[in-house]
Amino acid sequence: MNPTSLNPDRFAQLALAKRVWAVGAVNAHSGSLRALHTELSKRFVVGDRLVYLGNYYGIGADAIGTVDELLRFRSELLCRSGLEPWDIAYLRGAQEEMWNKLFEIQFAPNPNEVLDWMLHQGLQSTLKAYGGDEQVARSIVRDGAMAITRWTNAIRNSVHSKEGHDELLTTLRRAAYTSGGELLFVHAGVDPARPVTEQGDTFWWGSGHFSEITNQYNGFRKVIRGYDRSHQGVVDGTFSATVDGGCGFGGQLTAGCFTTNGNAVDWIAIPCVD
Repeated sequence: MNPTSLNPDRFAQLALAKRVWAVGAVNAHSGSLRALHTELSKRFVVGDRLVYLGNYYGIGADAIGTVDELLRFRSELLCRSGLEPWDIAYLRGAQEEMWNKLFEIQFAPNPNEVLDWMLHQGLQSTLKAYGGDEQVARSIVRDGAMAITRWTNAIRNSVHSKEGHDELLTTLRRAAYTSGGELLFVHAGVDPARPVTEQGDTFWWGSGHFSEITNQYNGFRKVIRGYDRSHQGVVDGTFSATVDGGCGFGGQLTAGCFTTNGNAVDWIAIPCVD
């Protein structure tokens, strides 16, 4: 695969990377993210790049504080010599995909069922963080498209009121890759039978076939994901790696540092706290 053929509006390119730090699912645990950033700041060197692998929102109690911390650390890193804004990438996770779909729920043929499913997947914590209420939401979706639109506009205005939150959410990409085509970073997985440009929702929902990557996928030396729905922990294989220590599910918030030859050369693991 020729990496230059990937749409930059959907795929982030990490150019001239010597190493890439990949941060697993945070799941709205801002305290853990702050602690990880403190440690990462000590280890981040010239030539390093940074990619967050999605699920900034989730089951934790501090979605807003998590996004604020992502923005704060970005500003800190960009004060360093040699680092450009495009050297830091943010992927869309399942939680961010659901949050985006919430603002289109009035167009769903069965909004009540869709909302119920999303709330059970962890969306209620994010909704509460931005001033929404689960019971009000359940009532509103039974009142028709106009009522839903008024309600989602109110939630959207709450997001607007948080400085930088809109801007960060609009930068989310489906996947990221090193410019030489060595490493591919995704949220939940890929379907090895399909090219990278035809993964669709598989990027954030996974395909169940991630463990079946036993050769180079689409020419990438290694595929690195940040969320494992089965919560099997960190795994570093020859052609794939999982950087998910289970933060929010009894585990840790983790970050791995990978060279462009696919080797993991450093790890950070932080206890998962609010």
